[in-house]
Amino acid sequence: MNRRESLKAIGLTAISTAVLVEACKQPETKTEIAAKPEETAKEAGREQWEIDRDKKLKSETFFTKHEMATITVLADIIIPKDEVSGSASDAKVPEFIEFIVKDIPEHKVPMRGGLKWLDIYCFNKFQKSFVEASEKEQISIVDEIAYPKKARPEMQPGVTFFNRMRDLTASGFYTTQIGVNDIGYVGNSPNQWAGVPDDVLKQYGMQNVKI
Repeated sequence: MNRRESLKAIGLTAISTAVLVEACKQPETKTEIAAKPEETAKEAGREQWEIDRDKKLKSETFFTKHEMATITVLADIIIPKDEVSGSASDAKVPEFIEFIVKDIPEHKVPMRGGLKWLDIYCFNKFQKSFVEASEKEQISIVDEIAYPKKARPEMQPGVTFFNRMRDLTASGFYTTQIGVNDIGYVGNSPNQWAGVPDDVLKQYGMQNVKI
Protein backbone atom coordinates (compact mmCIF):
# COMPACT_ATOMS: atom_id res chain seq x y z
CA MET A 1 0.00 0.00 0.00
CA ASN A 2 1.66 3.23 -1.12
CA ARG A 3 0.75 6.86 -0.60
CA ARG A 4 -1.21 7.27 -3.83
CA GLU A 5 -3.16 4.03 -3.30
CA SER A 6 -4.03 5.27 0.16
CA LEU A 7 -5.27 8.61 -1.14
CA LYS A 8 -7.33 6.89 -3.82
CA ALA A 9 -8.90 4.66 -1.17
CA ILE A 10 -9.71 7.64 1.03
CA GLY A 11 -11.88 9.54 -1.46
CA LEU A 12 -12.89 13.09 -0.65
CA THR A 13 -16.50 12.02 -0.08
CA ALA A 14 -15.36 9.90 2.84
CA ILE A 15 -14.24 12.91 4.82
CA SER A 16 -16.77 13.94 7.41
CA THR A 17 -17.97 17.52 7.04
CA ALA A 18 -18.25 17.84 10.80
CA VAL A 19 -14.67 16.69 11.20
CA LEU A 20 -13.43 19.13 8.59
CA VAL A 21 -15.22 22.04 10.24
CA GLU A 22 -13.68 21.24 13.59
CA ALA A 23 -10.29 20.61 11.97
CA CYS A 24 -10.15 24.16 10.68
CA LYS A 25 -10.04 25.38 14.25
CA GLN A 26 -6.85 23.54 15.09
CA PRO A 27 -3.39 25.13 15.41
CA GLU A 28 -0.92 23.79 12.85
CA THR A 29 1.90 23.13 15.29
CA LYS A 30 2.49 22.66 18.98
CA THR A 31 4.85 25.60 18.99
CA GLU A 32 2.11 28.08 18.18
CA ILE A 33 2.23 30.93 20.68
CA ALA A 34 -0.87 31.10 22.81
CA ALA A 35 -2.80 34.33 22.53
CA LYS A 36 -3.55 36.43 25.58
CA PRO A 37 -7.04 35.84 27.06
CA GLU A 38 -8.28 39.23 26.01
CA GLU A 39 -7.02 38.63 22.46
CA THR A 40 -8.48 35.14 22.27
CA ALA A 41 -11.88 36.42 23.34
CA LYS A 42 -11.88 38.74 20.35
CA GLU A 43 -11.42 35.96 17.78
CA ALA A 44 -13.67 36.74 14.85
CA GLY A 45 -16.72 34.56 14.47
CA ARG A 46 -16.27 32.65 17.72
CA GLU A 47 -18.24 32.82 20.93
CA GLN A 48 -16.48 32.82 24.29
CA TRP A 49 -18.01 29.46 25.19
CA GLU A 50 -16.41 27.94 22.07
CA ILE A 51 -13.02 29.30 23.04
CA ASP A 52 -13.39 28.03 26.61
CA ARG A 53 -14.53 24.61 25.38
CA ASP A 54 -11.56 24.23 23.05
CA LYS A 55 -9.20 25.22 25.82
CA LYS A 56 -10.72 22.61 28.13
CA LEU A 57 -10.52 19.87 25.50
CA LYS A 58 -6.88 20.65 24.75
CA SER A 59 -6.03 20.41 28.45
CA GLU A 60 -7.43 16.85 28.65
CA THR A 61 -5.80 13.62 27.49
CA PHE A 62 -7.70 10.66 26.05
CA PHE A 63 -5.28 8.30 24.33
CA THR A 64 -2.47 6.58 26.22
CA LYS A 65 1.13 6.97 25.03
CA HIS A 66 0.98 3.50 23.49
CA GLU A 67 -2.24 4.34 21.66
CA MET A 68 -0.77 7.60 20.36
CA ALA A 69 2.31 5.74 19.15
CA THR A 70 0.07 3.30 17.27
CA ILE A 71 -1.97 6.14 15.78
CA THR A 72 1.25 7.83 14.61
CA VAL A 73 2.48 4.68 12.88
CA LEU A 74 -0.89 4.14 11.18
CA ALA A 75 -1.20 7.78 10.10
CA ASP A 76 2.25 7.69 8.50
CA ILE A 77 1.41 4.45 6.71
CA ILE A 78 -1.73 6.10 5.32
CA ILE A 79 0.05 9.34 4.34
CA PRO A 80 3.81 8.81 4.34
CA LYS A 81 6.43 11.42 3.56
CA ASP A 82 7.29 11.60 -0.13
CA GLU A 83 8.93 13.91 -2.66
CA VAL A 84 5.85 16.16 -2.62
CA SER A 85 5.34 16.81 1.07
CA GLY A 86 5.78 15.65 4.63
CA SER A 87 3.99 12.78 6.34
CA ALA A 88 0.82 12.78 8.42
CA SER A 89 2.83 13.05 11.63
CA ASP A 90 4.81 15.96 10.15
CA ALA A 91 1.42 17.69 9.77
CA LYS A 92 0.55 16.89 13.42
CA VAL A 93 -2.27 14.53 12.43
CA PRO A 94 -1.97 12.38 15.59
CA GLU A 95 -2.53 15.49 17.72
CA PHE A 96 -5.51 16.38 15.53
CA ILE A 97 -7.03 12.92 16.09
CA GLU A 98 -6.48 13.23 19.83
CA PHE A 99 -8.44 16.48 19.79
CA ILE A 100 -11.21 15.24 17.52
CA VAL A 101 -12.09 12.20 19.64
CA LYS A 102 -12.58 14.53 22.59
CA ASP A 103 -14.51 17.05 20.53
CA ILE A 104 -16.69 14.38 18.89
CA PRO A 105 -17.02 11.70 21.61
CA GLU A 106 -18.66 9.10 19.36
CA HIS A 107 -15.16 8.44 18.00
CA LYS A 108 -13.84 7.37 21.41
CA VAL A 109 -15.11 3.80 21.72
CA PRO A 110 -14.58 2.84 18.04
CA MET A 111 -11.05 4.24 18.02
CA ARG A 112 -9.97 2.69 21.31
CA GLY A 113 -11.62 -0.59 20.44
CA GLY A 114 -10.01 -0.60 17.00
CA LEU A 115 -6.56 0.05 18.41
CA LYS A 116 -7.07 -2.83 20.85
CA TRP A 117 -8.25 -5.10 18.02
CA LEU A 118 -5.14 -4.19 16.01
CA ASP A 119 -2.79 -5.10 18.86
CA ILE A 120 -4.56 -8.39 19.59
CA TYR A 121 -4.49 -9.38 15.93
CA CYS A 122 -0.83 -8.46 15.68
CA PHE A 123 -0.01 -10.40 18.88
CA ASN A 124 -1.75 -13.48 17.52
CA LYS A 125 0.07 -13.21 14.20
CA PHE A 126 3.53 -11.94 15.18
CA GLN A 127 3.66 -12.24 19.00
CA LYS A 128 4.16 -8.49 19.41
CA SER A 129 2.13 -5.28 19.48
CA PHE A 130 1.58 -3.32 16.28
CA VAL A 131 4.14 -0.62 17.12
CA GLU A 132 6.71 -3.29 17.97
CA ALA A 133 6.21 -5.11 14.67
CA SER A 134 8.54 -4.53 11.75
CA GLU A 135 7.50 -2.24 8.94
CA LYS A 136 6.92 -5.24 6.70
CA GLU A 137 4.70 -6.88 9.31
CA GLN A 138 2.76 -3.65 9.89
CA ILE A 139 2.12 -3.19 6.18
CA SER A 140 1.01 -6.80 5.82
CA ILE A 141 -1.70 -6.23 8.44
CA VAL A 142 -2.75 -2.90 6.94
CA ASP A 143 -3.08 -4.57 3.55
CA GLU A 144 -5.56 -7.00 5.11
CA ILE A 145 -7.87 -4.21 6.32
CA ALA A 146 -7.27 -1.28 3.98
CA TYR A 147 -9.34 -2.57 1.05
CA PRO A 148 -12.91 -3.38 2.18
CA LYS A 149 -13.89 -5.26 -1.00
CA LYS A 150 -10.86 -7.54 -0.75
CA ALA A 151 -10.87 -8.11 3.02
CA ARG A 152 -11.85 -11.47 4.47
CA PRO A 153 -15.17 -11.46 6.39
CA GLU A 154 -13.44 -12.12 9.71
CA MET A 155 -11.39 -8.92 9.22
CA GLN A 156 -14.48 -6.69 9.26
CA PRO A 157 -13.74 -5.17 12.71
CA GLY A 158 -10.31 -4.15 11.46
CA VAL A 159 -11.73 -2.82 8.19
CA THR A 160 -14.27 -0.68 10.05
CA PHE A 161 -11.59 0.71 12.35
CA PHE A 162 -9.15 1.41 9.54
CA ASN A 163 -11.82 3.23 7.52
CA ARG A 164 -12.37 5.58 10.46
CA MET A 165 -8.64 5.98 11.04
CA ARG A 166 -8.09 6.77 7.36
CA ASP A 167 -10.91 9.33 7.28
CA LEU A 168 -9.58 11.12 10.37
CA THR A 169 -6.05 11.08 8.99
CA ALA A 170 -7.16 12.60 5.69
CA SER A 171 -9.30 15.18 7.46
CA GLY A 172 -6.41 16.23 9.67
CA PHE A 173 -3.79 16.25 6.92
CA TYR A 174 -5.76 18.20 4.31
CA THR A 175 -6.68 20.98 6.72
CA THR A 176 -3.04 21.88 7.33
CA GLN A 177 -0.65 23.91 5.20
CA ILE A 178 1.31 20.76 4.36
CA GLY A 179 -1.85 19.08 3.08
CA VAL A 180 -3.00 22.10 1.11
CA ASN A 181 0.41 22.31 -0.56
CA ASP A 182 0.31 18.57 -1.26
CA ILE A 183 -2.73 18.87 -3.52
CA GLY A 184 -1.41 22.07 -5.10
CA TYR A 185 -4.24 24.30 -3.95
CA VAL A 186 -3.29 27.97 -4.15
CA GLY A 187 -6.65 29.62 -3.54
CA ASN A 188 -7.87 32.73 -5.30
CA SER A 189 -5.17 34.84 -6.91
CA PRO A 190 -5.37 38.05 -8.94
CA ASN A 191 -5.22 37.77 -12.71
CA GLN A 192 -2.44 39.50 -14.60
CA TRP A 193 -3.66 41.27 -17.75
CA ALA A 194 -1.05 41.32 -20.47
CA GLY A 195 -3.35 42.79 -23.08
CA VAL A 196 -5.15 41.22 -26.05
CA PRO A 197 -3.05 38.39 -27.53
CA ASP A 198 -1.26 39.27 -30.77
CA ASP A 199 -2.96 36.51 -32.74
CA VAL A 200 -6.39 37.88 -31.78
CA LEU A 201 -5.41 41.44 -32.75
CA LYS A 202 -4.09 40.15 -36.06
CA GLN A 203 -7.30 38.21 -36.68
CA TYR A 204 -9.31 41.42 -36.49
CA GLY A 205 -6.73 43.60 -38.23
CA MET A 206 -6.06 45.65 -35.13
CA GLN A 207 -2.43 44.78 -34.50
CA ASN A 208 -1.30 48.31 -35.33
CA VAL A 209 -4.09 50.16 -33.55
CA LYS A 210 -2.80 52.38 -30.76
CA ILE A 211 -5.03 53.14 -27.79
